[in-house]
Amino acid sequence: MELATALAGLDAHPWSTVDHAYGPAEDLPGLLRAFAEGGEDAEEALEELYGSIVHQGTVYPASVDAAAYLARIAASGRQTVDALRLLGCLAESEDEYDVEPGAVRAAVTAQLPLLIPLLTDEDTAVRQAAGWTVGHTRDTRTALPAVRTRLAAETDPAVRAELLTAYGRSDRAGAAAEARALLGPDAPAPLRLAAVFAALNAEEPWLAAHRDAVLGLLPARETARSGYADEHQEPLRAIVGILLERDTDADRASALALLDAALRDERPEVRAEALWAADHACTLSRGAPQRLIPAIAPLAAGRTAAQLLGKIGPAAAEAAPVLAELAAQPDDEAADHALAALVLVAPHTAAPLLARALGRRPRAMQCAAGFQAPAHAPFPFDPELFAAVRARLAAQAPEHPEGRKDCGCSTTRADNDTAALVHLLRLWGPRAVEALPELCAVLPRFHYAATAITAVAAGTGPVEREQAATALRAGARKLLVAQALHELTGEVGPLLAAAEAALATGARGAVEAARALADLGPAAAPLAPALRTALGRTTDRDTTPEVDADLALALALWRINGETAEVVPVLASVFDTSQGRQWFHWTSARAAREIALLGPAGRPLTGRLQALLDDPAQAPSAVLGLLAVADPAGLDRARLAEAALHSAETRADLKGACDALQALGAAVLTPQQHDRLAALATGDRRLVVSGSDHSMIREDEQLRAALASVLDQAG
Repeated sequence: MELATALAGLDAHPWSTVDHAYGPAEDLPGLLRAFAEGGEDAEEALEELYGSIVHQGTVYPASVDAAAYLARIAASGRQTVDALRLLGCLAESEDEYDVEPGAVRAAVTAQLPLLIPLLTDEDTAVRQAAGWTVGHTRDTRTALPAVRTRLAAETDPAVRAELLTAYGRSDRAGAAAEARALLGPDAPAPLRLAAVFAALNAEEPWLAAHRDAVLGLLPARETARSGYADEHQEPLRAIVGILLERDTDADRASALALLDAALRDERPEVRAEALWAADHACTLSRGAPQRLIPAIAPLAAGRTAAQLLGKIGPAAAEAAPVLAELAAQPDDEAADHALAALVLVAPHTAAPLLARALGRRPRAMQCAAGFQAPAHAPFPFDPELFAAVRARLAAQAPEHPEGRKDCGCSTTRADNDTAALVHLLRLWGPRAVEALPELCAVLPRFHYAATAITAVAAGTGPVEREQAATALRAGARKLLVAQALHELTGEVGPLLAAAEAALATGARGAVEAARALADLGPAAAPLAPALRTALGRTTDRDTTPEVDADLALALALWRINGETAEVVPVLASVFDTSQGRQWFHWTSARAAREIALLGPAGRPLTGRLQALLDDPAQAPSAVLGLLAVADPAGLDRARLAEAALHSAETRADLKGACDALQALGAAVLTPQQHDRLAALATGDRRLVVSGSDHSMIREDEQLRAALASVLDQAG
């Protein structure tokens, strides 16, 4: 096909009537032409096409219209591989925006008459790309027979592997049957790997032949990168994940035994691949750490292994001696990673080592302060470490600028360092009172020190309390400092002044000030007019910050004067603004939870809270709100329990679901609900599957304990 034929009608097409990720698709003719012509702008045009018609995996109405032109470009012999890959991404996507479900894949499928001949192209790269794209149509009438026919004739191993994978997208059982003869050592590596995935995708039992095939392929990353399937790019990790997701004892044992063997392999590149997969296994399976720690601990000299041991935490205590030995080595970077892990695994062992090299162990210090990953408990007080913290903090005070210069830190690094030091002292509380001079010295440039000053001065003698109060009064124009002063001394005037100033700074300042005034309660009555003024500002309330500000301001007024006449309509408007809008879901959830403060006074909002029960992300907060404000006689507690349990099972709001179930109590659960809750609390599959990579395991353990406590209520 000539390029002119491929682009025929391109300019006349009504692109302005269809949208892509950035609005009307009027720029597509220019992008498609620049891409097809292959000049110096072709690469940039291709990037923009990806960004507009398959933006981060999402497809749009314009994606449908672009499919035919991309197929013609591919068939013209110009930019064929890139055009095929872009088409394959369109067909692969199930994240569709403002388009009929399946419409984009159908548009690619309609181009099969142009795409299937490319399966026999003389260029290996074209054949492989064509196999990948044709397979993603999942078409059984035309594509599947063509793929099977070509698989029987193809000789290139990488192309055969791609065709076997394509086969499995439309006929899993058929591909698995084909794959059984391809697991042996005589089969080329790409084909063997594709055969393993074909068996897994067909949910066939995991056999010794599969294990031997995988172990024989390691390291398998380079083999996987000869193909296009994203799920195969980290093959060992993907295989282990699939087996663990099956959630059977046999598959779990197979996955962990496979990992154990790979972790003990004598080749460093195999162990590196295995550690990456082991990290994934430990975030999926509660039983994985115990099974794998003996194989991981000897590898602790490597950063990846050390970080994984730190994520596991105290359960990896048997690795503490190895980590301690590494943490004492002269190599600062390697020792820092080892000590950071030791802080989380065996904090009492880590404390003296951190003290002796405090300035050279920034990661370990961040972990000790709880910044890198939440610890199971506050870092233990250690006299040697306390002295080192004081000395380092003193060197960062304004009167010691040479100290900050000598530390060799950038401003950001120095501020992070100060934050960690201050937070650690705050966690230690009155035991760290001797550091009060250092905290007061850094307060003018680092206002967060106010929280530590209050923490360490609380419960001490009058001299220390007055020293702390004097420093806080000097900086009380800042809201955070004024709050700390009020907490320490009960002084209200500076807090009212700081809050009034913050109310005038915009939505964020209004939220912070409102929450501070809410904690004051009736003592904040002089600022009620200022709160009403902030609430009544003519602003664009169609944004999350403004709606959050309305919520905080209204609740502050309630806490101050106890009157419902002005707060209930505002809270109702928060729900009305948020209704059906994804970006406001968490605002509605916060509102539902905070309505609990109103008690029976919030009863007019019962209907709005009940409307949130069908949304798993908002249901737990709605349950807590309803328990506080609704008429107890009219509450359907079984429905509330079901809403909270469903939220936990779908991982929509795990922490909220735990809180809601604890508030409801086990007595309201039906026997079936009790069994479902037990499966969440005692099963091997972790609940937390997203979030901070450093904290997922700990968060899961905390949630598991919370759910188990609900079960314990049932006796």
